Amino acid sequence: MNIGILGTGMVARTFAQTLLAKGHILKLGTRNVADTLAKPGNTNTGLLSFADWLQSQPGIELGTFAEAAAFGELLINVTSGGACMVALEAAGEANLGQKVLLDVANPLDFSNGMPPTLSIVNDDSLGEAIQRRFPNVNVVKTLNTMTAAIMVNPTAVSGMHNVFVSGNGTAAKATASAFLTEQFGWPATSIIDLGDITTARGSEQLLPIWIRLWGALQTPMFNFAIVR
Repeated sequence: MNIGILGTGMVARTFAQTLLAKGHILKLGTRNVADTLAKPGNTNTGLLSFADWLQSQPGIELGTFAEAAAFGELLINVTSGGACMVALEAAGEANLGQKVLLDVANPLDFSNGMPPTLSIVNDDSLGEAIQRRFPNVNVVKTLNTMTAAIMVNPTAVSGMHNVFVSGNGTAAKATASAFLTEQFGWPATSIIDLGDITTARGSEQLLPIWIRLWGALQTPMFNFAIVR
């Protein structure tokens, strides 16, 4: 499958490497290709520069947001919450079309440092904002309540734990759920359909407690488990 990933950060790289190993063809989208290729790595975290990382991953291509959106049969949004709508506008309504868009972004505001706050709360969500602006695309909010390593490999933490999906289209959510199971190994029994896209308010509002748990546990390698 041709998959378009909007974003080039750590989450985008994790998705791309995992999906490349599954035999998919990937195109990552960015605002400015030259600027992205010129960015240095981070010696503190060991993150390679994008150019060096891309060279080490033959089969993954870089393009503009519009090129990645046009390329993908299925799209994944892993842009930062503050840049999300700008990125999707650049991708273009025609290129987004009626495709399934897995929305992994969260409306986190880092303007006052750590911990971040939510820029959208209570009566709206980033998932809903995307769906309103692009009514034809099939937005499915998912995977936004955990760190990237667990998104693509639920066995990275022990025991049964859960991933949520929210979206207006039954068929789109079925496609997203099948993708989570087939590509990332999420057991069908661990996927909880919260309902329509308004329920993305709930999963997005888990982020403040998630961030504080990260601080308390001193690791991002945990997830939420719904016990019944």
